[in-house]
Amino acid sequence: MKQLACIILVLLIWMALTWSVQWEDLLAGLLFSLLIALFVSEMYPEHLDAVLNPRRWLWFIFYVPYFLYYCVKANFDVAYRVLHPDTPIRPGFVKVRTTLQSDVAKTLLANSITLTPGTLTVDIDGQDFYIHWINVQGESVEEHTRTIVKRFERILQEIFR
Repeated sequence: MKQLACIILVLLIWMALTWSVQWEDLLAGLLFSLLIALFVSEMYPEHLDAVLNPRRWLWFIFYVPYFLYYCVKANFDVAYRVLHPDTPIRPGFVKVRTTLQSDVAKTLLANSITLTPGTLTVDIDGQDFYIHWINVQGESVEEHTRTIVKRFERILQEIFR
């Protein structure tokens, strides 16, 4: 069942990207779908109803512009720090904690942190993330978690509930 779901999903993506329904394109898409399903179908979840849940997709659609807002805001902050020599920076490594449980949710959180300029996820150890931060603010793990993680984590909890 997981292989079939993978084949169908990859074929639909192929058709959307090629924007063609000619038999040659469909045959090539089907061959690539079979090949991809052979290698990656084990990563698909057992229960596809969780993946296809519209509530999750609605929260994910909300998450994309939310993340882009913080990404653009951080871009301006880093650009200002680069262009203005008197702006203080205090680079360092900080430890933050997450309440997310699934590996996919933690990966998406780590990628969101890394894609936001000024922060870089270095390691994940259980519920702890180690982040390199361009301007460390605060002294405790709770303060760092509140500043870096909580803004993304609230929505990710809804997506991966």
